[in-house]
Amino acid sequence: VDLASGLALSGKKVFLYAMAPFITARCYEQVKCVIASMNLPVTLIAVGVGLGYDHATLTHFTPEDIACMRALNGIEVLSPADEVSAAALAVEAINHPRFRYIRLERQPQAPIYKDGFTVPLDQGFVHLAEGSDVVLCACGYMVHKALKAKETLAQKHVSAGVVDLFRLKRVDGPALVNVMAGYDAVLTVEEQLLEGGFGSVVAETLIDQDIMKPMKRLGLKDGFEVVNGDRDTLHGLYGIDTRHIVEGALALKRG
Repeated sequence: VDLASGLALSGKKVFLYAMAPFITARCYEQVKCVIASMNLPVTLIAVGVGLGYDHATLTHFTPEDIACMRALNGIEVLSPADEVSAAALAVEAINHPRFRYIRLERQPQAPIYKDGFTVPLDQGFVHLAEGSDVVLCACGYMVHKALKAKETLAQKHVSAGVVDLFRLKRVDGPALVNVMAGYDAVLTVEEQLLEGGFGSVVAETLIDQDIMKPMKRLGLKDGFEVVNGDRDTLHGLYGIDTRHIVEGALALKRG
């Protein structure tokens, strides 16, 4: 981190890359006291976010990285859902250096933006699929789960939309709320602890825009059981798999 800061001070475009648990929690104080204190244009890149290192268990999980990284002064937090959106963010980081944290998956993901990623990056989200009853809001890996849940919900006569909120700090509140205004309820889903995580980003945005809607957050609960298993198994255990997303949306629809 100190080396990256020195390079940034000398005018270099700096990218600092490591496994997610190490580039966040292990060197958090240095990032805070060196990069953030001087607002240096260093891009932090984390790989294997959330439960990406599934079989490695808690030492390699990052269920708190959104909460801790967005708490840093002056940082921008980004979480692309596929390689197309990740490439677009890479170009942005090269052309417009600033203090950023970019969350990447460990494994390749199925393409979502097959026709290209053309949304203005300052907007920070994409309304991937439109609906009217419930909007499913997610980022990164969980966007794929939300899209699958939407298909199941359609079979149950629930009109669900999907929003990929890829910018988790410096959220365009008015624009996001304008999209969510077309839905009766909001469901967020994440691989983070609910305290301060992705759902908190959405809830805070709605509150700051003086909007109140029925809302449910699916994520890891404090005291979650630490076990060894693949990602899908862990999702079922923690209540964030497709089945639980569908059940959460149905509960909001009935409510």
